[in-house]
Amino acid sequence: MSPEEPIVHIVDDDPRVREAIGELLSAHGIRSSSHASAREYLAAPRSDAPACLILDVSLPDINGLDLQNQLTGPGQPPIVFITGHGDIPSSVRAIKGGAVDFLTKPFSDAALLSAVEAAIAQDCEMRAQQAEIGVLQERYDQLTPRERQVLPLVVSGLLNKQAAAELRISEIMLQVHRRNVMQKMRADSLADLVRMAERLAIPVTHSRRPGRS
Repeated sequence: MSPEEPIVHIVDDDPRVREAIGELLSAHGIRSSSHASAREYLAAPRSDAPACLILDVSLPDINGLDLQNQLTGPGQPPIVFITGHGDIPSSVRAIKGGAVDFLTKPFSDAALLSAVEAAIAQDCEMRAQQAEIGVLQERYDQLTPRERQVLPLVVSGLLNKQAAAELRISEIMLQVHRRNVMQKMRADSLADLVRMAERLAIPVTHSRRPGRS
């Protein structure tokens, strides 16, 4: 199989559960990897494919909810929790921590497959967003220091004259820098540039965008 195909990581200390879930996923054309502990999962190599983590709450080395707290930041797969002893506090903690679902054993095949599909879709979307931000960051890195000063002023809605005064440069030079910013960022319009700035979380010190008071 190609490394781009989604993969589901199963972490459960019960070999029967791991086997049953693996067979279910395989029957639906979804590849998987099985791990008996958190330590084993963390030590396993990762592919750069969309993924989902089916995680048992009770593991021999660490509580699954505690492992969830460790698996933060970009590149971590969405989690579907499974447990034989579900309780409301645990489920609330899991969902607040970003889990896609919290299933209590015995759960139906349909419920697990639905949760897995939702988790993989979520991971695909996050990867697409991260890829987009990566492309925008590369474009932003091509801007000169002065152009990086111009960009937030432009997206804040300041007129060329106002932005030029803010930077203490001529309006003509401001227009040159603004044109360069638009070209390097490959923005087709001001609205497009505003969206890019928001995606890059560029601080905007002014609030004079059209439509704002």
